[in-house]
Amino acid sequence: MSAGKKIKHTTETVKGKAKEATGKAVGNESLVVKGKAEQVKGDMGQAGQKAKDALKH
Repeated sequence: MSAGKKIKHTTETVKGKAKEATGKAVGNESLVVKGKAEQVKGDMGQAGQKAKDALKH
């Protein structure tokens, strides 16, 4: 996986976790859902990159 894409996807996952935690802390369900969605997007991006890397080898 290229370093730039790995950082991008990891950052997206971390931002999602932060949004989710903030949403839970302030009782904002919408923010919790957005955070979870962002985490899934980041995780899926990482999985896609790993699959591409596996096919290259």
